[in-house]
Amino acid sequence: MIDAWMQHPTPGFLSHPAFASLMRWTGQEPPTEEIPIAATIESMDAAGVDAAMLSAWHGPSGPMIGNDQVAAWAAEHPDRLHGIASVDLSRPMEAVRELRRRVEEGFKGLRVLPWLWHTPPTDRRFYPLFAACVELGVPFCTQVGHTGPLMPSEPGRPIPYIDQVAIDFPELVIVGGHIGYPWTEEMVAVCRKHENVYIDTSAYTPRRYPPELVAYMKSKSGRRKVLWGTNFPMIGPAAAQEGIDDLGLDDEARELFLDGNARRVFKL
Repeated sequence: MIDAWMQHPTPGFLSHPAFASLMRWTGQEPPTEEIPIAATIESMDAAGVDAAMLSAWHGPSGPMIGNDQVAAWAAEHPDRLHGIASVDLSRPMEAVRELRRRVEEGFKGLRVLPWLWHTPPTDRRFYPLFAACVELGVPFCTQVGHTGPLMPSEPGRPIPYIDQVAIDFPELVIVGGHIGYPWTEEMVAVCRKHENVYIDTSAYTPRRYPPELVAYMKSKSGRRKVLWGTNFPMIGPAAAQEGIDDLGLDDEARELFLDGNARRVFKL
């Protein structure tokens, strides 16, 4: 199994004011001391997760989880953790240089959260990064759907935003995390329309997958377009597996969902 979206829980990340709602929903408290990366590896081991895409986070106030931190953790566990970079959107050229440097070091993609920046992914500051992702051969990962953190949800709409980006950059591989709810049907439609647009199921347990997503996962084309994810530590890898057996996926669809699609999209 490969987790398409997770982050190591650090005090600086989980104490961000935007995550107060998530802490409330999950009954968690932000940690007051640094947690060793071994704890995240242990949670993966306990649930049989072979590898994870480990994300950095960067917002207008600066790094919430730095690329250097992610690089160090991935270096400790090179077969288990694969870095996903994040950059300062307010400095587009510096952001492109940082993305190039990180990919050259082994990072497997870029993640920018539009809601953190109060702007959709069609903002002009994203476009140099999209071009760089295409040239570097790495996916652009983002969030689609409503925003659980205490920030506006509008930037997460698949239509018009992801649809327009895919039109402008047909070679760009886009992975929309968090399934797009409550616009999941829009996200499925965008995936059907665009060859290089994918969905990951992070932030949702299988029992909460909308029916239209499950039907897409079973279809001939859709089974190659959906990636399993957790959004750890908000949802643990064990919880993100509960109910998979009840989805009614055949062997091929299940393997692609849990492993094959992520392996192909992130070139593992």
